[in-house]
Amino acid sequence: MRTLLEQLIAYGNSDIYPFHMPGHKRQCDHQLLAQFPNPFSIDITEVEGFDNLHHPEGILKDSLEWAADVYGSDKTYYLVNGSSSGILSAISGTVKRGGTILLGRNCHKSAYHAVLLRDLHAIYLHPEVIPEFGIQGGITPADVDEALQKNPEIQAVMITSPTYDGIVSDVGAIAEIAHRFNVPLIVDEAHGAHFPFAEEGSVFPTSAIALGADVVIQSIHKTLPSLTQTAVMHLKKGFITVENVDRYTHIYQSTSPSYVLLASIEQCIAYMNEGGRGDLMRFGERIEAIRNQLTDLQQLRFINTSFKGKYGVYDIDPSKVIVSTKYADISGVELERILREVCSLEMEMYTANYVTAMTSLLDTDEGLQRLVQAFTAIDARLAAHKKQSDAIEPHAIPHTEQIQTTIAVAVEAPQVQRRLADVAGQVSAEFIYVYPPGTPIVAPGEVFTEEVIARIQEYKRLGLPVQGPHDPRCESIFVLE
Repeated sequence: MRTLLEQLIAYGNSDIYPFHMPGHKRQCDHQLLAQFPNPFSIDITEVEGFDNLHHPEGILKDSLEWAADVYGSDKTYYLVNGSSSGILSAISGTVKRGGTILLGRNCHKSAYHAVLLRDLHAIYLHPEVIPEFGIQGGITPADVDEALQKNPEIQAVMITSPTYDGIVSDVGAIAEIAHRFNVPLIVDEAHGAHFPFAEEGSVFPTSAIALGADVVIQSIHKTLPSLTQTAVMHLKKGFITVENVDRYTHIYQSTSPSYVLLASIEQCIAYMNEGGRGDLMRFGERIEAIRNQLTDLQQLRFINTSFKGKYGVYDIDPSKVIVSTKYADISGVELERILREVCSLEMEMYTANYVTAMTSLLDTDEGLQRLVQAFTAIDARLAAHKKQSDAIEPHAIPHTEQIQTTIAVAVEAPQVQRRLADVAGQVSAEFIYVYPPGTPIVAPGEVFTEEVIARIQEYKRLGLPVQGPHDPRCESIFVLE
């Protein structure tokens, strides 16, 4: 049997170019990464002089206060359990047990896990849909306003901006509305960790931190040069009780935090606060040039900025390069396979109708040109086979949930396992989602409709990574007895 380490070494030595996270892109010759020592040489525990992340009084306290000053927050946390731990902490610290949260339906599964653990009632905000490409748009301020007016019991609002596809909602307007109702706004900005370092004139959007959000969670490993699993969370005083969020941060973070990861977080922030700002500006210029080249595709469709201002889209993150197969005689699954097996380009995500290449400021010009050349060559071969795809697109079709009970009640209720094909009208006891990105198709406590069953079966037929149920093949599902 080949070991995990052997597999990692083989992958690292291959010619596969990573258009996926982490944002350091394994560019070991880059000055920042070359400065980082062998991780085994600095892997320690809480020994004298190195403080305690769960009770910082020395070097970590100083570092966290410095980071808060960099980001303009009232308090910043280093997260070694990823953004998931920040999302869990933010929801747990702002919504009382059994309370109600206004939640973007396209939120990460960790948000749903917080709803489960705290036995919360979730009222959902559905992003609009960009029909030309079948992808999600943004959450509109009007929908937030309407939901808060109708449901005065809501204690917090949470949205994802940018989305996995780089779609940015009008965070500033949504924050103003939430505050008018005296509730905090939590923003999962996991995929926008580079936003705070965008200088004036940059192509990148403004961070939620500067737009009035009360809690902002960012995965710095996704788009910046930091080790996988590293993230930060920022708090603003006023509409949250900082001590409540702080309590849960210590619950959801490991009691043995990795100093290797902590050092990677600090090093990354220091770099981005100095030379990284200029590097990000230059990267913006490079990625804009690449995006301009992709506008010439004929059968494949490069998703550009033409829909800004529509479908709830306030802005986009240009570092997400999304190419649609909706109007070509090929599926997103097939396109991803060709890119990986023939072109040696590893995508971050693929769905029925598109693929997503995640770029960062450490991408090389050579790697970016390989991406353009691959899409151009594939597009040319598809020219004689044009047809419109009618494939169902994950997470993009409007979905009105039939909620029978809370997630927590459904998970712990008596259950029975039945064939997926036979569960119409019954209440799910399990999550089902395509991962990535991990947005539930159905959550515990929701009724299976014929539409939901058909979508799951279509995703399986296309070979998409349908996950969540106890049965890994998703042929049988636990429902309430």
